[in-house]
Amino acid sequence: MDWGRAKSVLIFSFLVLNLLLGYQLWLNVRDQVNPNVDLTALPEDTRRIMQEKDITITASVPGGTPKMGDLQFRYDGSGGASDIIPLDPQVDSRIVFSERELVEGLGKTIPDLELYRFDPALQTDEAFVFTRIADDGRPIFDVKLELYYSNQKIVAYRQDRIETVIGEMSEPQTVLPASKALAPLIDNYLQPGAVIKEIRLGYHGQLFNTDDIQAAEPSWRVVLEDGSVYYINAISGAVATEQDAAASETDGEAEGV
Repeated sequence: MDWGRAKSVLIFSFLVLNLLLGYQLWLNVRDQVNPNVDLTALPEDTRRIMQEKDITITASVPGGTPKMGDLQFRYDGSGGASDIIPLDPQVDSRIVFSERELVEGLGKTIPDLELYRFDPALQTDEAFVFTRIADDGRPIFDVKLELYYSNQKIVAYRQDRIETVIGEMSEPQTVLPASKALAPLIDNYLQPGAVIKEIRLGYHGQLFNTDDIQAAEPSWRVVLEDGSVYYINAISGAVATEQDAAASETDGEAEGV
């Protein structure tokens, strides 16, 4: 037997095995860091720009394209949208993570509490943030409930309230796929090193302090790791930032004065 040749074959076999095991380990780590993220639906040019700008998507890219129309509503300012209302007695903050316990603990204090859902992507160091849910189960991003907490207690809240207007929605249209909506955002808006942590479909429209009928349009909300928020119109593809929304709201309130 040629032991020298056999030894070479064994060394080569172990080398190939190590390469295969290393590749499998890399795939497992990649899947754990980036679960369910399929970037193949993004345009090739957008994937290239992502690589050049070191932009990462850690969120799952939704694949559905339902039909949606504008949501019509009236603002209910009976409580004052900017008012922070103290709670007495205060309640344990842990109830935020159980819908049943939350309603039992604060349902008699906060109106329409059952119509809001916890929105963890928007949580701050001061408040748990909830968004109002439309009749189709999708969030109305600009209509929020904030539960302020301190020392593991919910100590106060601030709430936007609306009344939806039935029968006045626009003709439903098929929304843009998330992958197509993301392309102009990545190409033209995101800074190098940006990390996208959430992509979610709902309704976006500024909330004005007026009795007039207002509208929220089908929109993809994109939340970055640094807290920045972008809205992409799910019909036209137009991109707006959270700062744009705040400026529009200020202008609208000034006109109403």
